[in-house]
Amino acid sequence: MRRAIGRLAIGIALCALAETAPARALEATEPAIKAAFLYKFGFFVEWPQASFASGDSPINLCIVGDDTFGALLDDTVKGKKIGNRTVAVRRMDAVTKNSGCHILYVGGSEAQPVAEALAAVRGTPVLTVTDESHDSGAKGIINLIVQDNRVRFEIDDQAAAENGLLISSKLLSLAAHVRPRL
Repeated sequence: MRRAIGRLAIGIALCALAETAPARALEATEPAIKAAFLYKFGFFVEWPQASFASGDSPINLCIVGDDTFGALLDDTVKGKKIGNRTVAVRRMDAVTKNSGCHILYVGGSEAQPVAEALAAVRGTPVLTVTDESHDSGAKGIINLIVQDNRVRFEIDDQAAAENGLLISSKLLSLAAHVRPRL
């Protein structure tokens, strides 16, 4: 009985601590959550066949500009696959139409601001992902947001269609907001 009461007291104390520090906890885990999202988004997107050189070509997950992930992203995708494709992480200062990216996280930089990077791949089969904390005016197909101390995302399904991508209804249903296809 004393052990049960002791466990209950510890549980209440942990809950109270969690209630007083949600912002601090979010800071510690936000990059890890976003890195996991970048990888997981690939399971819910269909690219045109011509996007890949062969049936087992890797999915290139590119980071352009500010890289807030560091080793977290590499650790997240290490040894993992999306379908039968490995995931290759590539970091670059700037992106062009022919960079070979399938998923592109746009952090923005002086070398290539967010809006410029998005314009460079518009109309190509690239899933662009932005983060509201970098440039709230320029949004990719998926835009990461923090809502109620939780990492969420918005989806522009019309932009996905314009890039020749099909996003699963499962992922669309999890979005905080969806701009539908016309």
